[in-house]
Amino acid sequence: MKFYKFSLYTIVFAILFTSCAVVRQGEVGVKRKMGKLSPKTVEAGASVFNPLTTTIIKLPIRTVNVEIQSNLPSKEGLNVQSVISILYHIKKEDASSIIENIGKDYEEVVIKSVFRSASADVCSRFFAKDMHTSKRSEIEMEIRNKMSELLSDRGFEIEAVLLKTIQLPPGLYMAVENKLEAEQEAQRMEFVLQRERMEAQRRKVEAEGIRDAQVILQEGISPQIIQWQSIEAFKELSNSPGTRIIITDGKAPFLIQPDGK
Repeated sequence: MKFYKFSLYTIVFAILFTSCAVVRQGEVGVKRKMGKLSPKTVEAGASVFNPLTTTIIKLPIRTVNVEIQSNLPSKEGLNVQSVISILYHIKKEDASSIIENIGKDYEEVVIKSVFRSASADVCSRFFAKDMHTSKRSEIEMEIRNKMSELLSDRGFEIEAVLLKTIQLPPGLYMAVENKLEAEQEAQRMEFVLQRERMEAQRRKVEAEGIRDAQVILQEGISPQIIQWQSIEAFKELSNSPGTRIIITDGKAPFLIQPDGK
């Protein structure tokens, strides 16, 4: 009986002074012992610790997507309503430093705050219509680069900034649409003009070829060739059946049918 009680006390004591935490894939753990953070991170798996003196703080190191609704300022002073996605992850070797210097509420404290500052600075250098055209990717890249400058040394890797939804003022939206349609029409007309230029060039080359052929043909016809061709014609006529009346000056024949045909 005494041995049973001793074993029971031992188990209870072990439970009270020993605990186990499971760090999942895509996470790291940071041990806090007696208020002090360990610089080493706890990798994925089970970790045993004393719950009376130690706790394990878990942080995600996988890619996190945070969406922000914001009014972006433009160069002409307009506010453009937008929905932006920020893709980022924590550098696992800096997990302890992030908890110590920023805390677990790092997304609200630094990620969103830095984004608002960076986006306002970048977008104020672009016109509102640029956020709806091909310059959109340029704006995204500049915001990402500016955020990386401020957050990379603090343990955050900004992967991408995506302008998902851009809502321009109604009048400006129509102006942008009309401009895009005009540009497309101009490109279509340029294609038509280019095609006509190519057709005109083809006709010019064809005419030059016909002209050159005629020049060559004229240069190749001499009086001797004409006389020789006339002699050959006389020979063929003399051998042909029927009667022919031939009037000639000795150079070229002129035929008269006996029946007037």
